[in-house]
Amino acid sequence: MRLPGLVRQTTLLTAVALYTAVAGAPVLWVAVMSLRTTSEISADAYGWPSPAHWGKYAAAWTTSHYGTYFWNSTVIVLGAVAGLTVVGSMAAHALARYRFRGNRLLYFVLFSAIIFPPQLTIISLFQVLVEYGLFNTRLGVALVYMAIQLPLTFYILEGFFTRIPQDYFDAATLDGCSDLGVFWRLTVPIGMPAIATTIILNLIELWNEFLYAVVLVTDDDKRTLPLGIMRFLGDKMEDVGMIATGMMIAIVPIILVYAVLSERLIRGMTAGVLK
Repeated sequence: MRLPGLVRQTTLLTAVALYTAVAGAPVLWVAVMSLRTTSEISADAYGWPSPAHWGKYAAAWTTSHYGTYFWNSTVIVLGAVAGLTVVGSMAAHALARYRFRGNRLLYFVLFSAIIFPPQLTIISLFQVLVEYGLFNTRLGVALVYMAIQLPLTFYILEGFFTRIPQDYFDAATLDGCSDLGVFWRLTVPIGMPAIATTIILNLIELWNEFLYAVVLVTDDDKRTLPLGIMRFLGDKMEDVGMIATGMMIAIVPIILVYAVLSERLIRGMTAGVLK
């Protein structure tokens, strides 16, 4: 009787192991190459670093300006995520909490932006930023990032906020809370799992964003990490080892964020279902 259960467990574990190998092998390969020189990689593409050239990270950070690119990505992404969290949660609270004429139409308009491919909006965004003097600025890129991620943020939060019982809002209103007070003292604490989920998803998505940044940024001192890697690829195509080092500088922060916050991400994505 235990055999079918053992077979299913073995099958699932095998599938997980295969998925882990397929997903993790490229990252491990880049990590190994980041500690080897180009000549060593050319001699044996899959060899182990012996010795490991840890000084390549310092060289990439200073000589290749990855320190500047890292700082730009940090400022732009954190600013965009902070704005997304505040604006998205307030908009989701308003549409989930208040019933007014055009509520569902407004919801549909905001949600429908998800279906449009980014290539359709990039030219108009470029023209708007040029007109308002925000082209080739960190603020302009951060505002664009907010615009492209706002529909998804709103969609996740509105679905969660809708499930908060109306009695909670009524009780808070009777206790003397204003509309803004209800949002900060009730909606935000209860909706924190969903808010944390959107923060993590937006951090991961925007840290790796390339298309908008490559069109909206031209100065080297304002480039983000993905653009820095592209520039390095164009300037030093033969130095594969340093390219791998630059890629690891961009990958490691995302791996750390997911490793630390993955449990909170899963909890937030399942909170609405469990409720």
